[in-house]
Amino acid sequence: MTAVFSHGRLRLYLLKLLDDGPKHGYELIRLLEERFLGLYAPSAGTIYPRLQRLEAEGLVTHTAAGGRKVYEITEAGRAELRQRADELSTLESDIGAAVEDLSALAGEIRTEVRGSVRDLKRELREVARQTRQTRQGGWTASAGARPAGDGGSARPDDSPLLADFDQRLAAFTVEVGALVRARRLSDNQLRTAIRLLDGALEGLRRLLR
Repeated sequence: MTAVFSHGRLRLYLLKLLDDGPKHGYELIRLLEERFLGLYAPSAGTIYPRLQRLEAEGLVTHTAAGGRKVYEITEAGRAELRQRADELSTLESDIGAAVEDLSALAGEIRTEVRGSVRDLKRELREVARQTRQTRQGGWTASAGARPAGDGGSARPDDSPLLADFDQRLAAFTVEVGALVRARRLSDNQLRTAIRLLDGALEGLRRLLR
């Protein structure tokens, strides 16, 4: 968003939002987040210093209401909007293009996450399958004896631990899928999710070696 709001353009857009009516800082943050379909939201540290500068320049004023500062555009602020109407129109077009780009990027990241989830699910099922085969072989060869190469005690296929494993695998898949489908996930969160899934896969591969 740095490029879209470079050279004082965020200040201009704040004036535009305040021209629609008085708002406190977090309302402005929420409106910007909605404008970017939840894919971007400026921080309070980005918004409030700009509001203070706008107020110092006489373009906005504020009143205290419910412990919050409610900002309102002044006539000088409206005059600046009129003077920069063409720039505001260009900014709106650039924001629309940025939203399209962000949506496409988010779609690509979600596709990667879904692929990672499928890979992890496949790996987990393979772990369960190999574990069951090994334990079944061990119990058949020697009633209750530990199979060669198995680092733990052998258990039958209906072991409560294996049932717990299956239950956790199913719950994990459902929960991760729900998180991926939620629009509130940011790009950074999705990238972090991919790294976590890749790390889990690598851990399972090391376990199976």
